[in-house]
Amino acid sequence: MYPEEIVIPCRDQLVNEGFRSLTTSEEVDALLKDNSGSILLVINSVCGCAARGARPGVIKSLQNEKKPDVLATVFAGVDHEAVARAREYLMPYPPSSPSIALFNQGKLVHFIERYQIEGAMDESLAQHLQKVYNELL
Repeated sequence: MYPEEIVIPCRDQLVNEGFRSLTTSEEVDALLKDNSGSILLVINSVCGCAARGARPGVIKSLQNEKKPDVLATVFAGVDHEAVARAREYLMPYPPSSPSIALFNQGKLVHFIERYQIEGAMDESLAQHLQKVYNELL
């Protein structure tokens, strides 16, 4: 587990932009099971690629006409139960943090793994997500 003084600002960066922080498997199930809307789920992390690319890129991606109905996040290395349950919904993708998942009409329709985030600029990640929103939502 990471120290709270490191985790809080990383979590708050998304929560302050409207993301709901899920900390239990029940919260994950309540959101993802049988949902008919669109959901953006970010598996957050304290790593540099989350700080440099994933969180800012996801936030910038929301400056778009089409965007997910619900924004949520779980925190790898902290919200163990919630992350484990979220990863069940992300099958067949292997565990990856940070990562970004888009669900629509109860189905996983797009997934961005850590290797696709590492080294990516936040702006290019945002543009990629906006294109995905425009095509899939």
